[in-house]
Amino acid sequence: MSAMASGDTAAATGDREGAPVPFGARDGLHYGLLGLPLAFVALPLYVLVPNHYAREFGVPLTMLGAVLLGARLLDAFIDPLIGRAVDRWFARSLQSVLRAGAAAAVVLAAGFALLFFPPVRDVQAALAWAAVLLVLTYAAYSTLSVAHQSWGAMLGGDEARRSRIVAWREGLGLAGVLLASLAPTLLGLPATAALFAVLLAAGCWAWSRSQAPAARPLNAPAHALWLPLRRPAFRRLLAVFMLNGIASAVPATLVLFFVQDRLQAPRSLEPAFLGTYFLCAALSIPAWLALVRRIGLARSWLAGMALALAAFIWTLQLGAGDSLAFLLVCAASGIALGSDLALPSALLAGVIHDAGDRGRHEGAYFGWWNFATKLNLALAAGLALPLLELAGYAPGAREPAALTALAVAYCLLPCALKLLAAAGLYLTLIRPEGPP
Repeated sequence: MSAMASGDTAAATGDREGAPVPFGARDGLHYGLLGLPLAFVALPLYVLVPNHYAREFGVPLTMLGAVLLGARLLDAFIDPLIGRAVDRWFARSLQSVLRAGAAAAVVLAAGFALLFFPPVRDVQAALAWAAVLLVLTYAAYSTLSVAHQSWGAMLGGDEARRSRIVAWREGLGLAGVLLASLAPTLLGLPATAALFAVLLAAGCWAWSRSQAPAARPLNAPAHALWLPLRRPAFRRLLAVFMLNGIASAVPATLVLFFVQDRLQAPRSLEPAFLGTYFLCAALSIPAWLALVRRIGLARSWLAGMALALAAFIWTLQLGAGDSLAFLLVCAASGIALGSDLALPSALLAGVIHDAGDRGRHEGAYFGWWNFATKLNLALAAGLALPLLELAGYAPGAREPAALTALAVAYCLLPCALKLLAAAGLYLTLIRPEGPP
C-alpha cells in the first residue's frame, strides 16, 4: 500500500499490537528499492574515493587518512542527532519523512557527482574540496539511510518477517553494489554519477509507494536521544556490531591497494573481484534466511562469521599472480557477507521490540547504529592508511617488506577483529539463551 496514498492512517497496516499484514514481494520491492542506490553510492564513497584521490591527485596516504578520519568522525557523531530528527519527522507525518528524504536525496546526488570531479588539481586544494564534499554527502546519505531503516524496523513482525524486510533492502542494495563495481570501469565516472541520480529518484518514488508503518513515534523528549544506550541488550549488540564492522571496513579500505600491488592484477580484473564478492553475497541471502528459520538470527550470524574467517585467512598467502585464488576467496567471503548484511539489522529490530520501543524511538536506535558504522569506517581509514605508510608502504610499492605490511593489514588485522566479534556474539547473545 502506498504510504502517500494511505496518509497517516495506522489502520493501513494494523495496530501496534495486532498482527502485521503480509509482506510480499511487491512490498519488498517498493520498500527495498531505495537500498539499491544507497548501496550504489556507498561503494564509491568508501572504497573508490581513497584510491581515486591517492592516484589521481597524488595525495599522501597520511594526509588522505586524516581527511577521511575527520570527515567520517564528524559524520558519525551527527548520526544520533539525525536519528533524533527522524523520530520527530515520523511523529509529525509520514509525508514529512518522505519530503526530508527527497531533500537529502538531491544533496546526495549533487555531492556524489562533485566529489569525483574537483575543479582543482593542487594537493591541498583537492584535499579541502574532498573534506567539504564528504561532509555534505555523508550527512545526506545518513539522513536518507536512517529514515529508510527506521521505516523498515517499524514494520515489525517475528524474526522471519524482520529478516525478510531487511533482506529485501540489503539484497537490492547488493544489486546496487554490483552495478557500482562495474559502472566506473565500463561507463566512466560521469555516466556513473548520472546513473546514480536516476536510480536514487526511482528508489525514492518506490519508497513513497511502500507499506506504511503501523505505528509512529510520539514527539519524544530530548533525552530520548540517549535512550538506546541505556538498554543493555542494545549495548551488547552494538559492541559486537562494531567489532565485526571494523573487521569488514579495514579490507574494504585496502582492497584496491591489495589487488593492484600485492596481487599485481590487471585493472580489468578489479570489477570481477568486486562483482564476485557482492554477487555471491546477494545469492547467499535466501540461504541465510532459511538458516534463520532453523537456528535463529544470532546463531546464523555466528555461522557467517566463522565462514568469513575460514575463507579470508588464506589471503595472507597470496602474492603476485594469484588472481584466481583471490577470486575464490572473494566468492567464499561474499557468501559470508550475506549474513552481515541481512541479520544484524533484523537483530536490532528485535531489540527495539523487546525493549518496548517499537514505533517510538527507531530513529534514535538507527542513529546510534549508523554512528557505529561510520566510526568503523573512520577508524579503518584513519588508522590503517597512516600505519601502512609508517610501515613503508606507498601505492605502487614492490618491496617485499612493504607488501608484507599490506598483507598483514589487509588480512590478519580483520581476522583478529572478526574472531573477537564472534566471541562477543557467542558470550553475550547466544550462550545466555541456551540451546536452540
